[in-house]
Amino acid sequence: MEKRYVAPPYRIKMVEPIKITTRKERIKFLEAAGYNPFSLRSEDVYIDLLTDSGTGAMSQYQWAALMMGDEAYAGSRSFYKMDKVVKDITGYKYFIPAHQGRGAEQVVLPQLVTGDEMYFISNMHFDTTRAHVELAGARALDCVIDECFDTENYHPFKGNFDLKRLDEMILDKGAKNVAGIIMTITNNSAGGQPVSMENMRGVREIATKYGITVLIDGARYAENAYFIKKREKGYENKSIKEISREAFDLADIFLMSAKKDGLSNIGGIIAIKNDEDLFNQCRTYIVPMEGFPTYGGLTGRDMEALSVGLLEALEEDFLEHRLDQVRYLGDKLRDAGVPIQYPTGGHAVFVDCKKFAPHIPYYEFPAQAVSNAVYIEAGVRPVEIGSFLMGRDPDTRENLESPLELMRLTIPRRTYTYKHLDVVAEATIEVYKNRMSLKGLEFEYEPPVLRHFTAKLRPKK
Repeated sequence: MEKRYVAPPYRIKMVEPIKITTRKERIKFLEAAGYNPFSLRSEDVYIDLLTDSGTGAMSQYQWAALMMGDEAYAGSRSFYKMDKVVKDITGYKYFIPAHQGRGAEQVVLPQLVTGDEMYFISNMHFDTTRAHVELAGARALDCVIDECFDTENYHPFKGNFDLKRLDEMILDKGAKNVAGIIMTITNNSAGGQPVSMENMRGVREIATKYGITVLIDGARYAENAYFIKKREKGYENKSIKEISREAFDLADIFLMSAKKDGLSNIGGIIAIKNDEDLFNQCRTYIVPMEGFPTYGGLTGRDMEALSVGLLEALEEDFLEHRLDQVRYLGDKLRDAGVPIQYPTGGHAVFVDCKKFAPHIPYYEFPAQAVSNAVYIEAGVRPVEIGSFLMGRDPDTRENLESPLELMRLTIPRRTYTYKHLDVVAEATIEVYKNRMSLKGLEFEYEPPVLRHFTAKLRPKK
């Protein structure tokens, strides 16, 4: 395995001081946060790997662009700049901005739910997408390949749909009851794993056969395109933009949290290929939900910075270093015997906590227990992607068991150095050495929707 890593294609021009806390302080902070890293104050976190959403560093060109923001309520010049960039990248006819991906989902998904007992099928729904599907009155079904759940063995595209099962699901539920097929690229819940172009073409063929709308959840579409370039035959000499455009051609709607591969701190995208009626529905719906259609919850300066960031995210030097940072951390952990989703994905290292803490059952949230221990060890804030996040069955209210119990070490873009990642690796390895002492968790407070954001927990006695 290649162990050489790419140096950053940037210089550090401004620094943000971060506080180093003691172990005793961190134990107190975590207890006050209800053993939920989401509730920790950022000033009490040394290395923040909770998410890559809006947590990256902007370039000098983005900071300069901020000064050009047109803050007109309607018809902002900054909107038209972003409109041009989005249409150039996607090839789609219609664009509406949103404040973030969640805003885009809550506007679009209800427009596709036209009856009772409808379904969205995805390679794997992420938490907020699943919540918005259910809030729209539908049900979320996952259809990822089985190789995804074998974390130890290599597969180049573990985020792929199981095409045979997708066809069977549609026949079982009835095509008229499938509101849409959501291709999540990269597949976050699967471990940030990429989806091949061949697989996306297969999804498109099935969707066309049954007359079903295809959506791309493309928060990390540029990372997915880079994986295709490196791993899929026939794409070696194509640009990231060309590969991305081919993927967009296979869908009808593009939804994006632009806080990831938009390299911005805020922003979301709704792009519709050619359905004018749907565009008009969404444009009407966005006014009470997000704001006027030419700002959609964003300031002019946000749109200016995002217009630059969307193009910077397509640069291969940036993507190579970005994915190398993830690979570096994954290699450090794997060399020490820590079980991870292998190969590493695009934005994070996912630690397999079923194998890390096998003595903790899913309903006591093993990945949450490991995450808390890593924070106590070194002030590193990870996030749980497992049964805690999955929530409860909307009908029975029983805890859902996630097929994967993962701790996500999410690396913000252009933010941390390799040395920071050494600290993360050392802390995780130390917790792994003492893993059998970890205890499961139980609820002290559980909200009804998206519980992992605000729940309070306590260790099991």
